Amino acid sequence: MSRTWNFSAGPAVLPEEVLGELQAALMEFEGCRAGIMEISHRSKPFERVLGSARERMSRVLGVPADWTILFLQGGASLQFYMTALNLALPDEGADYIDTGTWASKALIEAKRVCAARNAWSGKGLAYNRIPEQHELNLNTEAAFLHYTTNNTIYGTQWAGRPATDRPLVADMSSDIASRAVDVGAHALIYAGAQKNLGPSGVTAVLLSPWALARSKEVGKARGGLPAMLDYALMAENDSMYNTPNTFGIFALERVLAWVERHGGLPAMSARISARADRLYAALDGSAFYQPHAKPGSRSAMNVTFRLARPELEDVFVKESAAAGLLELKGHRSVGGMRASLYNALPDEAVDALISFMADFESRHA
Repeated sequence: MSRTWNFSAGPAVLPEEVLGELQAALMEFEGCRAGIMEISHRSKPFERVLGSARERMSRVLGVPADWTILFLQGGASLQFYMTALNLALPDEGADYIDTGTWASKALIEAKRVCAARNAWSGKGLAYNRIPEQHELNLNTEAAFLHYTTNNTIYGTQWAGRPATDRPLVADMSSDIASRAVDVGAHALIYAGAQKNLGPSGVTAVLLSPWALARSKEVGKARGGLPAMLDYALMAENDSMYNTPNTFGIFALERVLAWVERHGGLPAMSARISARADRLYAALDGSAFYQPHAKPGSRSAMNVTFRLARPELEDVFVKESAAAGLLELKGHRSVGGMRASLYNALPDEAVDALISFMADFESRHA
């Protein structure tokens, strides 16, 4: 095999233990005489997978018992539209905190179905920090407040959450299951799986009782919602109104089992913080590298930086790949470098990156 250190922002690295389990299940799953991708989503074996995925997510994240957990398709990008469609009427306001590309796209989609607005935007700051609470221009009558907990492209992350008395909606796609979160302080949480939960193609949606009731209320007022975009209908059908991504849900369940085996969120958070600190220390200790995010807003998931000599960035990407450090090129919209440090990335990968950075600087500074 030629596997090496994978810093991809997503689809991201998966635990090798889980890859082995997935490989075995592809050929035959639990004595079914068929693989996990070949059995019916209505079969008893898959019903057990779905139930276990829900139970593990509830335990790992600390989801309140009266919440509803859905496994949907369409990624976080579909949730940009679906959250607003289900939680707000056309003439109702909704506040969005624009901390990066995905937060901005969420606002664009919400404006299609309600009176959504920016409560703050970091665009003029090149999205290099998270806002202070006093900077937020909040609508006290907004249907909800939406924020993106971690910003993969610019490398910023909320240390906590914005304060509000309105229902709080969070896109946690890129840092879910990496640290403890007060789920109950939110009204709705959604996350694409392809960062910390599994492969692409599954989206976890956590609905408070308020969000589920609101979906029913808004759907009735709108004269019905499209079936595939109706939270209440999806909840009523246990995420199986249509054929779900059976393999993706199984993979998600196995990843959550891996998280539990390895100490749960406390262990994940400790590892992630320690190695992010090491990488930022290496960046801050050199004039050759320039971190994008401001201290206090820096992401432990996605470390973004530029080189003091931009003409060397393509060389850095090429040489790092040759050294076994994959997917360090920044997002196509901003350039630079990006090292994604998701849960499944081994600590040795970060040490290898820091060593390569020191060597590269010594040869090119």
